[in-house]
Amino acid sequence: MSRSPTHPCTAFAGQKRLFSGPLAEVALALARAPEADPVLVFDDATGAVVDLDLRGSDAAILERLSQPPKPSAGRYRPTAGATAEAGATEDGQRGRGRPKLGVVAREVTLLPRQWEWLAAQSGGTSAALRRLVDAARNAPHPRERRRAAQEAAYRFMQAIAGDLPGFEEATRCLFADARTEMEERIAAWPPDIRAYALQLAFGAPAPGGHPSPEAERP
Repeated sequence: MSRSPTHPCTAFAGQKRLFSGPLAEVALALARAPEADPVLVFDDATGAVVDLDLRGSDAAILERLSQPPKPSAGRYRPTAGATAEAGATEDGQRGRGRPKLGVVAREVTLLPRQWEWLAAQSGGTSAALRRLVDAARNAPHPRERRRAAQEAAYRFMQAIAGDLPGFEEATRCLFADARTEMEERIAAWPPDIRAYALQLAFGAPAPGGHPSPEAERP
């Protein structure tokens, strides 16, 4: 998955937090100061592991981070009057610039009344769907935000803390939204792992703040 160079992330070497900050700064910091321990970089929004290619010069690293994702080459299976091919416009004509914008077609199944409502919206069906998706992403329901935070914390914990004592109990507390009980279960975990897991799950800041990519390594 492609991410913006300014996307916030955090790097760990083993059980120790190394750097937190924009993805580009963290990548350059890692390239300049190789670690003996395996390094994992986590997306601060999703808790997912970020794959980085740190070969070459700083300019080469930044160029790779800035490259947009490649558009999907898959075809679109039309339903209920939807267009038949990825990149096609509402009237069936291929939009000349759409593949460059990264638009990807997928099958969507709706009731007839829902298709009718979408077709009546400004810009047509696809434009209306994109607006609805963007609106939901920009203003998610509190329950959805809570679930996303729990899943982000779980991804991180699964990647780096699966063998630590109390992992299963901690995950149950996480999804039960029981912060106090979760803190008790992970009290014996390494401080950096514990702090970042709580940050992802509940927005708790790490004790003492986050080390910046420019800071010297301990």
